[in-house]
Amino acid sequence: MLTNPTKNIDYHGFKKWASNGSLRWSCQDGHYRDYFDGNENLAIEIDKWALERACKQIIENILFCLPSAYMGTVYLIGRAPELTARRITSGIIDPDTEIVSWGLPKKSDYNPPGKPWVQYRDQPGRPLEAMAWCVERQKSWTAENAEKDSRSVRLQVEGVWSDSHHMEPVIIRKDDLYPNDQEIPEYPKNYNGEVIWKGSKYVVVAVIKIHFRPNSIKINSPETKIIKRLSRALGTELLSYQLREQSLKAMRRVAEDQLNSYNILSDSLRNAISKSGLIFSLIKLELGFLRNQWELIVLQDSDQKGMKREAVQSLEKFLRDMGDRSGSLEKDLSDSHWLFLDLSLPPDQGENWVRMKIEEKWNGLFSRRSLDEEQVEHVRRQIDQLKRSLHLGKDPAILARYNKMPDSLKEQWVDLIYRNTDRIDLQFLDKLIHILRNRSLDLPYQEKSRKSLIHLKALAEVMGQLEHNTNLVLQEVLTGYDNGMGSNTLRTDACDSSFTA
Repeated sequence: MLTNPTKNIDYHGFKKWASNGSLRWSCQDGHYRDYFDGNENLAIEIDKWALERACKQIIENILFCLPSAYMGTVYLIGRAPELTARRITSGIIDPDTEIVSWGLPKKSDYNPPGKPWVQYRDQPGRPLEAMAWCVERQKSWTAENAEKDSRSVRLQVEGVWSDSHHMEPVIIRKDDLYPNDQEIPEYPKNYNGEVIWKGSKYVVVAVIKIHFRPNSIKINSPETKIIKRLSRALGTELLSYQLREQSLKAMRRVAEDQLNSYNILSDSLRNAISKSGLIFSLIKLELGFLRNQWELIVLQDSDQKGMKREAVQSLEKFLRDMGDRSGSLEKDLSDSHWLFLDLSLPPDQGENWVRMKIEEKWNGLFSRRSLDEEQVEHVRRQIDQLKRSLHLGKDPAILARYNKMPDSLKEQWVDLIYRNTDRIDLQFLDKLIHILRNRSLDLPYQEKSRKSLIHLKALAEVMGQLEHNTNLVLQEVLTGYDNGMGSNTLRTDACDSSFTA
């Protein structure tokens, strides 16, 4: 009997590292990772690192528990119908240091990508393999006498007997592997055309092979029973990994569904929500229309009522007198003059508009044309007149002469219609609509403007509610319904949202 069965061993390409008496494989640890890229051909779904860890643990447990065992290998059996047997990892223990070295043999039919069922099943004219016995019959195979092992490929092909060993299938119940009426795959046939596992409740998902010192293993010995029990433990662990992987996959699927729902909702509602910008523009136009009506009545008897038009006409005449107007700057400037007549902006916004669209263009024109100081000063006076025209409707002297409405109402009205309109809230619209009910205002189209603002306010409320509820729903889709959606979460009352330019 060998006292050190691993000394000078060279099984299936494993090499000895003689420098310190320990062993290592001829390939790097984890060599199978170069071939094993996922679960594309596995009967179970499991992360490859978790798979390797589970296989190493089961091999270590067996090698440490059974003194006569010195090497172990785990083969994973792929999904039907290929049932590819693939070596995951092998471990060999040094009896002196009790250190297990890991790796794969340099050459083996079962190294990744593995060996499919049709290549290792029992078939006339081909050596019988213990792997075929374990997979098809779901029973263990014990080679207690290596010299007479009827399923030793090396003995049949090379005439060389290998070591004593025991191979144990790792089985899992079909109902556990394919729960909830999940479709069971079609299993392959043996050489005689019979479907394997047809009457069995189990599926083979892996095979454990343990090598023993010569004459130290017997059929149905305590060692084989220990390996059988541990194979059940490996099956349970692999199944638990599958359940975890299925849970993660379900979570990813839910997350993807949530993201898809988010995109669908956001795409569907984006156009609707963007209409709030249109509502804001319509409100601004209505305010400009109200300013025009107001200035029409308060400037009716004022000598300043034509200030804006007179300034524009004067600038246009000066532009014509300068001669050539075919340049792009001259054309843009003329267009801006006439456009200003059609605008009714709040004073601050109007002055900025005049500065950017008219004054800066005139400055550019001054730099290109030779004009005397008197001509430049004339243009600047007309531009200042344009700016002053924006304030006429709120000029204290003009307002003092208008006595057809109470001063308090007049003051409140002027404050509203000449307010900066970068931000308009619903409270502002309520105040405006309320004043428009007062007959003392006496605007030409007062009732029409009041009804228009009522309708725009209703639209603004709806769009504000829609935007609030949409953002809430989209947030819930992304984060999940942790605490459920409260009955008072969705806004159904008049919201205080505002619209910005």
